[in-house]
Amino acid sequence: MNVELPFAPVDTIIRRNAGELRVSADASQELAARIQDHGSELAIDAAECATDEGRKTLMAADFGVETVVDKNELELPVAPVDRIARLEIDDQYRVSMDARVALADILEDYADNVAGAAAILAHHADRRTIIDDDIETYFSLFE
Repeated sequence: MNVELPFAPVDTIIRRNAGELRVSADASQELAARIQDHGSELAIDAAECATDEGRKTLMAADFGVETVVDKNELELPVAPVDRIARLEIDDQYRVSMDARVALADILEDYADNVAGAAAILAHHADRRTIIDDDIETYFSLFE
């Protein structure tokens, strides 16, 4: 699978949850892939909402977002999130800028939750580094 999301912003999100822990490149890569999968699934659901309302443009409300944050407040870049949104939906759909920002916000919250749990798992394993196994363990426990 080709991961659309650059690893650097994902690494930054993990690090802000890691405290004194280090972060392996594999952990960033694993979380980026998981973010992409989740974003793609959310876009499929949003496309169904848009279709139900007779639209071909995904809006922030289709992602369950009423108030869209300023994109400059987000760590995840909007352009790769737009590509993630389009991975599994038909080419006939457009994704509004507000929808892209809303999805980036949702995915960043998702990444923060996973990264926080991964830090706890690394501490529990008495390691000084968050690794991809911590990300995988989170998903095996909670999804």
